[in-house]
Amino acid sequence: MDIYSTLLATLEPIRQKLKERANQLQGKSNIQLNTTDKSQSNSTHLSECSTLNYLCHRFNLSRCEREIILLCVGMELDPLWPSECADAQVNPQNNFPTFSLAQSIFERVDIGVLAPESPLRYWKLIEVQPGLVLTLSPLKIDERIFHFLVGTNQLDERLISIIKPIVTNENLVDSHQEIVKQIISVWNYTLNPTDNLFKSPNQDYDPSLFREKVTQIYPELGNLESEGEDLYIHINQAKHLPIIQLYGNETSAKIAIAATVCHHLKFNLYRISSQVIPTNLNELYQLIKLWRREAILNQAALFLEVNQAASIDINRENAISYFIEEIDSPLIVSCQDRKPQQHRQVIMFEVNKPTTLEQRHIWHQTFKEQEINLDNFVDRLVAQFNFSLTEIQSVSQQISALISSNLSLESDDNNKSITQKIWQICRTHAQPQINELAQPIQAIASWDDLVLPELQKQTLQNIATHVKQRITVYEHWGFLQKGKRGLGITALFAGASGTGKTMAAEVIARELHLDLYRIDLSSVVSKYIGETEKNLRQVFDKAETGGAILLFDEADALFGKRSDVKDSRDRYANLEVSYLLQRMEAYRGLAILTTNLKEAIDNAFMRRIRFVVKFPLPDVTQRTEIWRRIFPKETPTAGLDFRKLAKLNLPGGNIRNIALNAAFLAADMGEPVTMAHLLQATESEYAKLERPLTDTEVKGWV
Repeated sequence: MDIYSTLLATLEPIRQKLKERANQLQGKSNIQLNTTDKSQSNSTHLSECSTLNYLCHRFNLSRCEREIILLCVGMELDPLWPSECADAQVNPQNNFPTFSLAQSIFERVDIGVLAPESPLRYWKLIEVQPGLVLTLSPLKIDERIFHFLVGTNQLDERLISIIKPIVTNENLVDSHQEIVKQIISVWNYTLNPTDNLFKSPNQDYDPSLFREKVTQIYPELGNLESEGEDLYIHINQAKHLPIIQLYGNETSAKIAIAATVCHHLKFNLYRISSQVIPTNLNELYQLIKLWRREAILNQAALFLEVNQAASIDINRENAISYFIEEIDSPLIVSCQDRKPQQHRQVIMFEVNKPTTLEQRHIWHQTFKEQEINLDNFVDRLVAQFNFSLTEIQSVSQQISALISSNLSLESDDNNKSITQKIWQICRTHAQPQINELAQPIQAIASWDDLVLPELQKQTLQNIATHVKQRITVYEHWGFLQKGKRGLGITALFAGASGTGKTMAAEVIARELHLDLYRIDLSSVVSKYIGETEKNLRQVFDKAETGGAILLFDEADALFGKRSDVKDSRDRYANLEVSYLLQRMEAYRGLAILTTNLKEAIDNAFMRRIRFVVKFPLPDVTQRTEIWRRIFPKETPTAGLDFRKLAKLNLPGGNIRNIALNAAFLAADMGEPVTMAHLLQATESEYAKLERPLTDTEVKGWV
């Protein structure tokens, strides 16, 4: 018999009681019914109706509360039920269940079942319709409860718009599987009432084993001096299942971990964003109560995504904390940073990207499935791109489309071509969304465009080499085992404006086939405490995946000699600098600082930077070389004297401005670039710099 039919049959004893009451009120006492048989039938049907039994068991309902539920269910299932309720109350207008009716047909019905805190009303299993007298007010089964009883177990319609089911079949890497095992272990200890951890301390137990298990689940109790019963009291005071907190930036991995845990424990998993948590206390209370009921009905766990923006709104942050404190069903909180709770036990797990070894294995599997041999290329990919499993799978789909094209892989040239295409796919996929804080720079300049002393040029080439050989030295040659501090590649470019600092970063980016982003520190630094770190964190977190080159321009805005801390602003400025250097040292890619005043940077900060490149003002020989290279080969020129032009004591940036301005003047006149055009452009540039242009500098130009 299906649930619907079983429930209908279960109503028969209730119908019989209604008829008995109606006959009694109508004076038909001579009609006797076999109540013993009906009672036995009632017992049989009650045991057969699985949804009703589950409801009564999980909400701890008494027999009379169960009967009131059935009295209300009859209104939904039987069209004759209203008339039978009316007959049993000798009032055709009272064609609905009431508490007074329940008292008249059922045994031992206490008025307490209508109290607001009773299970029937607290869990909103029934609704008391408006009426002048509580005991005569209509009683109605809650719609969600009715659907549950007839076997339609869907989410309450009041929750559908804000709580969504999570269904994922995503595989997990070993490091994430380990987190799954630990969560299952923690929850299994707590959920299993027969476990020694939750037995009465008056029973036989090993105190040392008890304390060990307690501190596994509740580490904060590990320092307590209490033993035995005192420690057990601390556990009982917690009451709730420990909250699982997954922190870090890997949302997809956290969802997959939560889904795997719930699949193992046979929980249905649902997801809610902190953005929809109401700040109105009454609405918040109703949401909590609705979800707690839903979790019981649906054997559900909740995955709460705490948005970083929630910390800005103090009201929402308080609402989220209250929500977490009051949810006593299985709860997994996803957040970027650790989020401690005041009264609840929280077990925290950091969820990172797959390890380098795991990423390497995934890439090997990907290329094996594509039937291409790019084993040597895998190390380059893993060294540069820090992808999650989902991201590698997404890139893999693009690679598959590339392989299925007509590109032949038989020759070395075509093999090189496909690695270049795969690299570009990865670059595109990893491009950070930081345009509000950073400016992308197209890396066009090459080593030939860079005019610097040989020492500086060699240092720049060494920087590129460190980025290329990062995985070889750190992992294959074991330097990672010596400690992780300072593994990021950091550089300081110091020199006057226009001496080639940005161009040098371009050259390195082009050499490494990487994206370059310029971050103006003067715009990132905020007068509001904590805001600078938040901006810097956003840049690093979003750039981490692809290891883009980060060029922090105008470092003077943040750095400075602050050994003498005079006020709170100085203290926070030191913290901001320390935070930036800390993130630079941990960054997987190359992070470059530029400054016009190297001397302004404290020596303590300088020691934490791996490379320092000083960009001097060019001498006459270097200026001559800059002038020789400044015009593209397509530019028509006539009669240019580079030795005379080199007499202008200017850095490369200003030389480029003059050359570009002269090219526009010549193009407008339909002529090749000449010394006359350059003279006019030079006069304009010097006027902009507010510097006098002497006859000695331009003698013999025209």
